[in-house]
Amino acid sequence: MNNPSLVVPDALPPLLELGKVINQVGVPVRTLDLVRMRVSQLNGRVWILPTGPAAAARIDNRLPIVASWREADCFTDAERAALALAEATTRLGDRADPVPDEVWDEAVRHYTEPELSALIMHVGLVNLWNCINLSTRQDPGDWR
Repeated sequence: MNNPSLVVPDALPPLLELGKVINQVGVPVRTLDLVRMRVSQLNGRVWILPTGPAAAARIDNRLPIVASWREADCFTDAERAALALAEATTRLGDRADPVPDEVWDEAVRHYTEPELSALIMHVGLVNLWNCINLSTRQDPGDWR
């Protein structure tokens, strides 16, 4: 099947615009990238990271290890809070209290309400893209 965002008339531009709006709220792009990679991993979406030196230099070298963010010491406390929030809001059906107070409390320590809102919307948008791409068996995507 063709990508639904291209099949439904006028669907793609507002999705792309939402991504641009989210990027302008103040959450570091590197954090949004880490969240996008982690949410995609949870959903089974494969990304092809660049391997050439010039292209690889433009991405966060922590992307390949984001699944081990709890154990790795290279993630900041703010990034950890964003990743915990991303995991919780992606796995809403896994527990009775989908986003526990501890996750919220830690996220609130690092992000303003607009930034938290942007993070949650970013997770939702990434989940939407993963749903579209995985359910229609789109090829793995190039990172950028």
